This record gives sequence, C-alpha cells and structure tokens, in this order.
Amino acid sequence: MAEYYHGVSTRQVDTSVSTPVEADCGVPFVVGVAPVHTVEDGKTNEPIMCMSYAEAVSALGYSDDWQKYPICEMIYSQFQLYGVAPVVFVNVLDPTKHKETVAETKYPVADGQVLLPFEAIKTSVKVKNEDEGTSEKKPYFVAGEDYDTLYDGKNLIVEILEGGGIKAETGELTIGFDKVKPDGVEKGDIIGGFDPETKKYSGFELIDKVFPKYGIVVDLLLAPGWSHDSEVAAIMSAKAASINGVFEGKALCDIDTGEVKHYADAPAWKKGKNINAKTQILCWPLFKLGDRVFHASVAAAGRMGLTDSDNGGCPAESPSNKLLQMDSAVLADGTVVLLDLDQANYLNSNGIVTALNFIGGYVLWGDETACFPADTDVKNYFISVSRTFGWVANSLVLTYWSKVDRKMTRRLIDSIVDSVNIWLNGLVSEEQLLGGRVEFREDENTETALMAGKAVFHVFITPPSPMKECEFVLEYDVEYVSAALTA
Repeated sequence: MAEYYHGVSTRQVDTSVSTPVEADCGVPFVVGVAPVHTVEDGKTNEPIMCMSYAEAVSALGYSDDWQKYPICEMIYSQFQLYGVAPVVFVNVLDPTKHKETVAETKYPVADGQVLLPFEAIKTSVKVKNEDEGTSEKKPYFVAGEDYDTLYDGKNLIVEILEGGGIKAETGELTIGFDKVKPDGVEKGDIIGGFDPETKKYSGFELIDKVFPKYGIVVDLLLAPGWSHDSEVAAIMSAKAASINGVFEGKALCDIDTGEVKHYADAPAWKKGKNINAKTQILCWPLFKLGDRVFHASVAAAGRMGLTDSDNGGCPAESPSNKLLQMDSAVLADGTVVLLDLDQANYLNSNGIVTALNFIGGYVLWGDETACFPADTDVKNYFISVSRTFGWVANSLVLTYWSKVDRKMTRRLIDSIVDSVNIWLNGLVSEEQLLGGRVEFREDENTETALMAGKAVFHVFITPPSPMKECEFVLEYDVEYVSAALTA
C-alpha cells in the first residue's frame, strides 16, 4: 500500500547544468634539498603545501646557500619576489641517511657561545664534560640544562646557559656531532620511486599524492640544480604528461651554464640531452638579482604564476615579454651574459626561453616549448596555447568526475554538453578563448561503445596565439605633398 499523504509537498532535483570547477594553474611542484634538519619534525619525501614564506621556512628551514639547498631558492623567489602561492615542495634530504659523524674537537667559546657548522644536527650534539674538579661528573653536559642549541641561518649555535654545569670562564669546549650531507643526495633521490620494502614513494613519484592529499592540481614541475640532467628532465616530462593519470602540466628545465657558455651552443646541448617534448620548457642562462643567482626555471615559474593570476587564473596569456625580478643574466662562473634581440630570438627559434633587456627592463623572452622547431603544431609549441589546452582538460576532469557511473541517459549527455558549452562561451566572452564548443557526435559514439558505457564528447577550442611578431609597413604617400603645399 502506498504511503498515505494529505497536503502540499516539495522536492528538489539536480540542476541540469553543472557549475564548472576550474583547475589550479601555475602551481609548482618542486623536488630538491631543504635544510629540514633545522626544523622540528622536518619531513623527508613528503609533499608539503605552503602558502607563504613564513610557512615554508617553518616547515622546511631556510639557508642562503642555494647550491646546497636549492629548495630555498624557490622559497625566496616564489614568495618574496613574485608573491605567488601555493607551492608544493618535496625535500629528499634525509638527515638519518645523508649524514656523517664529526669527531669530537675543541671549539673556542666566544661570548658564551660556540659556532658549529650549519649542517650540524642539533639533536646529535654532545658537549664533553672535562671538568676534573667534579668528583661525580657526567661524561657529557645536558642539553637544556647546561647549554642550548639554535640555528641562525649560517651556524648552529651552542649557547652556555647560566646556572648550568659549564663554567662561565670556559675558553674551549670539546664537541662532537653528526652533520647532514646535502651533496650526498643523488639524482636517483630526485627521480624517486617506490620502495617495496617500506611501501613508500619518493622524489617525483610523489606528484600523484598531491591531489589526494591537498585537492589541488600542480602543473609546473621543477628540480632546480637537477633539471639539466637528461634523465631527470625525461622523468619530469613523463610525469608532467600524466599527473594522477588524468591531469597534465609542464616540466621547467635548465640548460647547464657550466657546459653551455655561449648562446649559440645551446641548441646542440638541447639536442644532445634529448629535451624536445611539448611537456618541457627549457631555459638559459641563470638570472641574477643583487647578489642572488636564480635558475631560469625558478624565475620562469614565478613569472608564469604571476601572469596566470593577473589573467584570472587562466594560462591563456603568454609569460613572455613580462617583467622579471632580475638585473643581469649570468653563467655559473659569474660571467655576465648580455643578449641582443637577434641572439635571444635565435634561442627562441630553437625552443629555448631566455631573458631580454631591450625596452623597459629584463623580461622573460620566448613563447615556445622545447618541442619547437621539430613540432610545429600550434597547440604543442606555443607555451600559452599548450598550457591552456592542459588547463581546459584538467578543468573538465575535475568538473565531470562526479558524473562517472551515473545512469547514461540522454538527459545526462545533454546536461554535460550544455554546461560545457556555457563554460566555453564564458571563456570566449572573457577573451581567454577565440572560440569553443563541445559536440556529442554520432560517428564517435557507436552503439557498441554506448552499450559498453563509453561516451565521447568532442571539445573544440581555440586559445589565442601570442602576437609574437608585429609588423608596421611604412610607405611614402606623395598625395600628402599636393594636399599640403598646393592650393
């Protein structure tokens, strides 16, 4: 018997048109070395999302020695210079693995302090008790009672505490400790993988853990100080092509300026390293601001993120010809590189992004991915066009994932077609696209495919190409002579 009801009732049904979920854009995923031994509960091989400089320093530590700790370069550039967030970092330095023991040595005491190397691990510090006047002396002084330890960015400071067992007039202390070895990190640590014994992932293999953990799509892959290695660059490219199996991004790579000291040698280096994929953006040389030297890939990531933000979170605007935070371009040995327009364009014509100081200061210069000039498909070789295709694809995955396993009815199909077209029309009105539409085509959706639960939606989009060449044709018009000088 049906349930008896007498009165007025209401119910709600799902809206037939879905509100689009736009994918994150210009979010870096950075793998490298950070001084995690200097912070409490420092993480190794774990994705850490940071929204600010203070948050990054608190989680990963900080040092101005970027050759040892290249993640700090990214922290400074992204948050201090370009002000773009978030960033996801993976530190591969393991203080329990990448370390060595320093034998007990006498260190001078100055103003109640002893300066140890920044690499010293404070939990391993042992200060020997050599006071012969104590009958029941402890072999080592006690941290927190006799002395304290803290990092100041350059050293590990051992500070003598008042009221402790260390005499104020002590001139030397015998100290032993373990110290981390940043140079012990190898490219295998950066590339990472899966350990069948520990069941843990490491390095770039952790990129697939970011979305499940934080719900954001990272689309810029970086490994400053390592991306010039052909194997690392290849892994970065492969990961960028298939993030979580459904998303796509770009791998930002650097040319080794220790090897390539002249711009004309860069294309041969690129060819030799086999860096020629649409998922790679290759940069040369290094960029300098004051006394700080940055990998070009790091600066490019900041510039891309800032340009995307200025463009409403969409990558349709090219980062080329946009200002960089730099005052010179240099090589690894400090040699200044000053490119003229023809030289910079030569690099661009070979799929290499650089910096140009021509009009209005230093700008990022180059619209092409590393696949150019071998691949001349506009959706592959233009950075902004290729990134927009990826962004649209990522957004479609995020929006319509909830439709998977729904009953495949005409209404469901029509609702997807209608909502995608509405979204694309909005992007066209915002001039992010020149045009866009989606079709559910009969020739792509056979009866057998539909019976098997497979629906194909054909999306047509045309992102605007960057106006990389602007030509003005000047001609002398003699008619203006007659018009101006005769009655």
